[in-house]
Amino acid sequence: MKKLALHWKIIIGMVLGVIFGFLMNSIDGGKGFVSDWIAPFGTIFINLLKLIAVPLILASLIKGISDLKDISKIKSMGLRTIIIYVCTTLVAIVIGLSIVNLVKPGAGMSQDTIEKIKMRYENDAGVADKLAKANAQNDAGPLQALVDIFPSNVFTALGEAQMLQVIFFALFVGICLLLISEKDAKPLVKFFNSLNEVVMKMVDLIMLFAPYAVFALMANVIIAFDDTEILLKLVNYALCVIVGLAIMIGFYMLLISLYVKKSPFWFLKEISPAQLLAFSTSSSAATLPVTMERVEEHIGVDKEVSGFVLPVGATVNMDGTSLYQGIAAVFIMQVIWPEGLTFTNQLVIIATALLASIGSAAVPSAGMVMLVIVLESIGFPAELLPIGLALIFAVDRPLDMCRTVVNVTGDATVSTMVAKSLDKLHDPKPKNWDDNYDKVK
Repeated sequence: MKKLALHWKIIIGMVLGVIFGFLMNSIDGGKGFVSDWIAPFGTIFINLLKLIAVPLILASLIKGISDLKDISKIKSMGLRTIIIYVCTTLVAIVIGLSIVNLVKPGAGMSQDTIEKIKMRYENDAGVADKLAKANAQNDAGPLQALVDIFPSNVFTALGEAQMLQVIFFALFVGICLLLISEKDAKPLVKFFNSLNEVVMKMVDLIMLFAPYAVFALMANVIIAFDDTEILLKLVNYALCVIVGLAIMIGFYMLLISLYVKKSPFWFLKEISPAQLLAFSTSSSAATLPVTMERVEEHIGVDKEVSGFVLPVGATVNMDGTSLYQGIAAVFIMQVIWPEGLTFTNQLVIIATALLASIGSAAVPSAGMVMLVIVLESIGFPAELLPIGLALIFAVDRPLDMCRTVVNVTGDATVSTMVAKSLDKLHDPKPKNWDDNYDKVK
């Protein structure tokens, strides 16, 4: 009997988790049972993925850079990566703004609905938290994002998983390995090569638990939806975001077909486990180890490319988040500040959403924090900000799950394109967790 593919196991886990979540919602004490006895297994899974993310970035990037044997290749790869990321982000924002201006989901919302949402969410702790984080980010200096790239203590950067700082340190070490003799560099290169292999094997082992963890994560998500009436009233806005994200996936597949010369269906099949985990966890950082494993072993991208492009993408490439910010900003203005819907303001939204995506953290709901910054950039009245966030807060988590899928798919697409342009795309060589098991059992 043919072994069931991993992505099918994860899909089955997701479906059963949704069904179980709805069942527990209808039973007294069901929510508490899921929170106490089911959700922790999802948390453990995410913690395991985060545990290996930093050592994987460190090992794969240092090994990859040292293997290039030529510093000029680093410049070439970095330049191509940033240019493609910026272009795809601009495409995402334009798609989002086009859809929301065409459909106008906020134009027909009744005052009763606005008042109900305002009463339910305006003083919500989650909304207040997003506003506080956005204000803290606004208070930082204009070059703070640049300063934050350079760590003062590498162990603090590693311990706190400051991705850009870890990437800088790995690049610094990799370049220095190129600048010393091959004899002196060899022991450290061998160490990081071995570490990379060990961490990739960890990914294989952790993924054995994925279907069960996804069940727990989805069940926990479902019990959080406690106001279906408001969710239904926001369906037009949610559909605009989902359609925009679907178009963005289609754009990626067009790039894979036309530039990489690969089947889009094959590409989606190979990265689907990473996409499904992105949907379940709402975190491209937590999904990063799986994305790297799928891109390297199942797509065929060389380690030196995936080790650089994917960690950078998880930090600075937020196409799904940028698309969402464009739609959400205009939707909020359509509902409570229609006079702000000028062409100039929408150009400012494009520029700010692009810059905000670079500084957006790869964690759940970070997009809403950046949305506040986007709205403030066009002079959105400060007293209306809590109401604006309240309008979309009810559907933010499910949409966050969807836009994280696009973020991860975009990272995988760009890494494949960069590898193709550098002739670093080869035949896939998948590995299994038990490849060496017979020798040690």
